[in-house]
Amino acid sequence: MGTILLINPNTSESTTAEMVNVARACSPTCQTIVGATAHRGSALIDDAAKLATSAQAVLEYAQSTELERYSGIIVSAFGDPGLEELRRHSPVPVTGIAEAGILEAAQNGRRFSIVTTTPKLAATINRKVAEYGFTDLYAGLRLTPGDPADVMRNPALLQASLIQACQTAISEDSAEAIVIGGGPLAMSAVALRQKFSVPIIEPVPAAVHLALARATQHQLFRSVW
Repeated sequence: MGTILLINPNTSESTTAEMVNVARACSPTCQTIVGATAHRGSALIDDAAKLATSAQAVLEYAQSTELERYSGIIVSAFGDPGLEELRRHSPVPVTGIAEAGILEAAQNGRRFSIVTTTPKLAATINRKVAEYGFTDLYAGLRLTPGDPADVMRNPALLQASLIQACQTAISEDSAEAIVIGGGPLAMSAVALRQKFSVPIIEPVPAAVHLALARATQHQLFRSVW
């Protein structure tokens, strides 16, 4: 399998490195995954305006890159910014982490919740669930309290807040699976896996698995034609 490109739609190089590390850790040992960071926008995408800017940044990066070199592309922000337009023009399969996380959470008809830190993106996230066709299985969105930037600057507070939100999703929403909604939350999602009886869906690994499956299918199709 050729290289998978993970595009971070925010401008944080450290977040890109963390997400690439998470992606590599869940990949076959021979799989190469490289990261790219948006050239403009915000270090934290926490409202609709920043999400729209990040979508443009993703498309600009893609337009300046030889995408044929890759076997697949991952758009690694939970609003899937620029995903549909990039998919229309890309010569290789494109996968979003929200798309992949929601698909994995809803497997076998599971009732699922999404837990995240960004209240100003609540409407966007809820709309994504509807666009991907899983409204009937969606138990709802649970948010960590406080300003997202403040919460995410404090790893201990972030972890405790996510745990509390997950507990609420299970006890009050009867969630059978929980998606941790955010590329920058990738490392926290790894740590949450062992703390709950229901599956904790990490969107970056979910996207890697889906991107590899799509890349394999794409290569088989090309070999036939």
